[in-house]
Amino acid sequence: MKLEMDFALENASWPAFWVDQNRVIRGANQAAVLAFGATLIGGSTQLLTLWAPENAASLDQFWTGLDKAGGAVAPLKFRLKTGASAGFHACVNPATREGQPFFVFQLLRNGQPAARGGASAGSLDPAAPALDTTVVQKQKLDCAMQLIRTVALDFNNALTSILGHTSLLLGKVEAQHPWRGSLVEIEKSAEKAAEIANDLAAFSRQDKDARTLTTGNLNEIVRRAVGLFQTPAATAIEWTMQLENQLYSVNFDEAKMQQAFIKILDNAIQAVNKEGTIVVYTGNLDVDEVTRDMNITLQPGAYVCVEISDNGCGIEADVLPRIFEPFFTTKPNHRGLGLAWVYGIVTNHGGSVAVASLAGQGTSVRVYLPAQKKIVKDTGFKLDDLTGKETVLIVDDEDLLLTMGQTVLSSFGYHVLTANSGQKALEVYSKSPQAIDLVITDMVMPNMSGRELIERLRKQSPTVRIICASGYLRPAGSEEAASYLQKPFTSQELLRKVKQALA
Repeated sequence: MKLEMDFALENASWPAFWVDQNRVIRGANQAAVLAFGATLIGGSTQLLTLWAPENAASLDQFWTGLDKAGGAVAPLKFRLKTGASAGFHACVNPATREGQPFFVFQLLRNGQPAARGGASAGSLDPAAPALDTTVVQKQKLDCAMQLIRTVALDFNNALTSILGHTSLLLGKVEAQHPWRGSLVEIEKSAEKAAEIANDLAAFSRQDKDARTLTTGNLNEIVRRAVGLFQTPAATAIEWTMQLENQLYSVNFDEAKMQQAFIKILDNAIQAVNKEGTIVVYTGNLDVDEVTRDMNITLQPGAYVCVEISDNGCGIEADVLPRIFEPFFTTKPNHRGLGLAWVYGIVTNHGGSVAVASLAGQGTSVRVYLPAQKKIVKDTGFKLDDLTGKETVLIVDDEDLLLTMGQTVLSSFGYHVLTANSGQKALEVYSKSPQAIDLVITDMVMPNMSGRELIERLRKQSPTVRIICASGYLRPAGSEEAASYLQKPFTSQELLRKVKQALA
């Protein structure tokens, strides 16, 4: 089986290639092809043909001593396409793709570092002087960053499949179903893992750009957060939803804001001890002059207010001033990070959090976020409105995601076609371009990226409707953001985005 190149190392400025258990180079990035020749493209070159005789150990000795669990870092020499031998700082890491074990060789120069805009990998000088320690450490860090990116991408893909299938089942099972509680816990755990994956991706991005904010309607996030707590174990709680139909639009990080509302709701449920009333309110607020609300000051402007109130145990007066302190808690076995986390998320969005409470009479938490006086349609969660009969082509190099997307969309009436590469997608589309109403493509794929696929599709059909999906790349402008689907996503998010694109 040919192991295709992952995007993260395909664009690396240093040579990298994939070697299977039989010591055959199955794939290589452009830098490796420039250094060692076009024979690497075929996926059948033996590693032995690159192994320089100047190495202290033979390839057999090196391979036998290679740590199959942790890989190796060693100075090695390889034959360039010119016939000369060049020294590298080789990082060799074990990996698995589709159940097949292989090794990733990343070759960092012992001479001048390969950098964009400098000498190409094809003009390496085997007699170049050794790098100082600082440069070697930087190259090791770059190598680690690339691996982190790859892990984050794979992690996101797996979580997208988990969230998609779980949210599909949650949308179909009744509130009293005995398995609903377990499904909710799976979804909550997957969303937590998704946060870790997104943080890894953000950490590894070279531009260190902040996560793109979505301009949208907070009602959808509030409904989703409440839905996670409407389980058989909480049937004694009376929920009242008072959501503004014409809510102002807000710029927000969807995952972060949902986390904030989940933590507030979790506190409310604990306060009523699973039996009481919780009221969830959203509304528009126009402030004409500086206004105080409990512990906060609102400057003039437009806001969206999300208020979550309960009739539970309330908060003691001497405790109330300390509720946002990290690690402060009155609950046994709690870390005391809940409201501190909420405060951090909301203030990072330019908003404020006000808390009013009386011991024994309940608590009200009000979140204020800066808003624009522009109404974004509230699509809600009416699953009957998300059905369709159109034909959708899903493109992704992960079979798990193709299966999930096909399962979700087909169960809501759509006719679904799939392709596991950009080239196959072009072949499917070319057969019946008029019959395909929408294309959903992953942006990070081997050989042909999502951007290249979109360009080639638009040459065939300039008006083709396209949704871009990724857990790593971010939309460049508002137009791209409107057709962007952030991985990992739930089945409802996929269905809503499809419905919007086809509207």
